Amino acid sequence: MIIRKFTLAAGVLATALTGASAAHAQTEIQWWHAMGGRLGELLQAQVDKFNASQSEFKVVATNKGNYSETLNAGVAAFRAKQQPHLLQVYEVGTASMMAAKGAVKPVYEVMNENGFPFDPKNYLSAVTGYYSTLDGKMLSFPYNSSTPVMYVNKDLYKKAGIDTATLPKTWAEVAAAVDKLKAAGVECPMTVSWQSWTQLENLSAYHNQPFATKANGMLGMDAELTFNGPVQVKHIDMLGTWAKEGKFFYGGRRNEAAARFRSGECGMMFESSAGYAGVKKEAKFDFAISNLPYHAEVEGAPYNTIIGGASVWVMTGHSPAEYKGVANFLNFLSSPEVQAEWHQNTGYLPITYAAYELTKSQGFYEKNPGTDIAIKQMTGKAPTDNSKGLRLGSFDQIRTIIDEELEGVWSGQKTAKAALDNAVARGNELLRRFERANK
Repeated sequence: MIIRKFTLAAGVLATALTGASAAHAQTEIQWWHAMGGRLGELLQAQVDKFNASQSEFKVVATNKGNYSETLNAGVAAFRAKQQPHLLQVYEVGTASMMAAKGAVKPVYEVMNENGFPFDPKNYLSAVTGYYSTLDGKMLSFPYNSSTPVMYVNKDLYKKAGIDTATLPKTWAEVAAAVDKLKAAGVECPMTVSWQSWTQLENLSAYHNQPFATKANGMLGMDAELTFNGPVQVKHIDMLGTWAKEGKFFYGGRRNEAAARFRSGECGMMFESSAGYAGVKKEAKFDFAISNLPYHAEVEGAPYNTIIGGASVWVMTGHSPAEYKGVANFLNFLSSPEVQAEWHQNTGYLPITYAAYELTKSQGFYEKNPGTDIAIKQMTGKAPTDNSKGLRLGSFDQIRTIIDEELEGVWSGQKTAKAALDNAVARGNELLRRFERANK
C-alpha cells in the first residue's frame, strides 16, 4: 500500500514536471500596443487564437496606454535595454522610428531570415508605400491601417428633413445639412475626431495640396511645413464660423467626440474608418458611412486620402529563437482569414489584396454598405506627392501644436490664417531640431 502510494505520487510529480518543462520551453514574445476598448478585445482575440494554434511560442500582449504613451514607453524601454519584441507605433511616429538607429530590426529581414515569403506586392500599395524604404523594402508590419470617413446619423437626418438616399458629397452640401440639423433642434449637428488628421492632413491630400515640402517629408528630413495655404485656411475658417454658430461641436484632440456620436447626439462625424467597431457595437440608431466631402471648386478634387492607424515594429536585442516566434506571429496576422476578420470587425483596411478579395467573396460589403469606402477612397486615384502620406520628424509634437492653434480658432480667439501661420512656424522649428539631431 505504501509502495503503491509512492508510485502514484511519483507519477503525479513526473507529470507535473513534464508539464512545467513544456510550459517553460515556450518562447515568449512581448507585444506592447495601444488598443483599448472594443479594438483591444479584438486584438487579444487574435493573440489567443495564435497561441492556441501552436505550442512553440506564446505572445503576451500588453496595453501601454494611448499611441503617444505606447511610443514613449517603447523608447524608455529601449534605453533601459528592456524593450519588447514588438511595438505598435502610430503612423506619425514612423519618421522617428526610421531615424532610431540600432533600435529597429526591419520586418522584411525578420521574415526572410525565418523562411517566410514576404512580397510587398501582396499588400495594398497605399499601405506598403508608407512603411517602406524608397526602394520598396518594408520596415514595419502594417497591422492596423485606417483612413478617415464620414459617419451619418440617419435618424437625425430624417428628423431634420434631409434625404438619406444621397448623402453629402461636397462641403457645400455638408453646410446645407448642418443648417437643417441646427434648425431642427439638433444640439450637435457635426463633430470631428483627430482634428489635425481629418481636417488638415487628409484635407490637404484629398485636394492635392502640399502639407509639407519634399513630398510631405517622404524625400528628406529637410522638409518644411506648408499647410497654411489658401485651401486649408478657407476650410478652417469655415469650421471656425460653424463652431461660433453652434453647428460644429469640438469634442477633443483625439477621438473623444466619437462617444457623443455613438450616443446618438450628433448628426454627422468625421472619424477613422476604425471607428466602425465602436459605432456598430454601441449605436442604437440607423447610421451610414460615406466618403469625406470635398471642396468642389478645387480643381481635380477629390484625390485620395492618406493612411492612419499604426504599424508594428520589431525591436532589436533579441535572440534568433525569439525572432522566429515574431516571424511566425506576423505571418499568422497577415493570413487572408485573419486579416479579413480583423477588417470586417474593426473598419481597418484589409492590408492584403487576398483579404480584400476574400471579404468581397463573402458578401460582406453587400451586407454592410459603406464598409468598402475606406479602401476605395485611398485607392481610387494614383497618389500624388501630396497624397502618399506624411513622414515628418517630431510629428506627434507638431500635432499638439496644430491642436493648440485650432482650439484658438474654435474658441474665436484666433483667425484661421493666424492659427495656421503660427502652427507652421512653430512646427518648422521642431523639424529643424529633429533634422539636426538625426544627421
